[in-house]
Parts: sequence; structure tokens; C-alpha cells
Amino acid sequence: VQLQESGGGLVQAGGSLRLSCAASETISSINLMGWYRQVPGKQRELISTMTTGGTTKYVDAVKGRFTISRDNAKNTVYLQMNSLKPEDTAVYYCNVLAGLVPIGAWGQGTQVTVSS
Repeated sequence: VQLQESGGGLVQAGGSLRLSCAASETISSINLMGWYRQVPGKQRELISTMTTGGTTKYVDAVKGRFTISRDNAKNTVYLQMNSLKPEDTAVYYCNVLAGLVPIGAWGQGTQVTVSS
């Protein structure tokens, strides 16, 4: 599965962005999709997942502020990000997961920059 992220940009603290992740194949049969983020010098971090059944999980740092969703008809996964903080600044990626192992081809990511 090829993945392409979009929707990043520069936003002030407290603002919102919605990221999109378009998949090259149907995702309706893919149980687990996830969003990651990476800052320079650090490992890519899994921050949110969603199953086909609608079960979502978030790391504590984004819980209550970020919402993952998926539109299987459009083969797209979204990440709504509200109340953004400067520490959310990162390149954001999505992927298909097997267990918690990413198995799709990484896209180029989308840069999110939050100014204070």
C-alpha cells in the first residue's frame, strides 16, 4: 500500500489542522491504520490508531486534542488536530499496521509547525 499525507502547515498555538492520508488501495479490509510523527533526531512515534470497527487509541500527549477517523469509501484516514502546541511540531506520517508494526510504504509525510 502506498500512502500520501497532506494537510500540514504553519499554525499558531491553539489552532487546528486536519491531516489526510490517501491510500493507493482499498483500506476497508485493513483492520488497523495509524498516525505517526517524527521530530529531528528522534524516532518516529506512533500517536494514534483506529480499527475498522472504530476503536481508537491515542498517546497521552495528544489525547483529548487529536481525533483519528477513516473514510473507507475514499481510502483515506484523517487526523483532526485541535489545541495545537509547539511541541506538536513534527513531520506526520500514516501507515497500515499489523499488530503495531507498520507494513505499508512510508509516504513523504506532511510537516506541521506550531508557533508559540
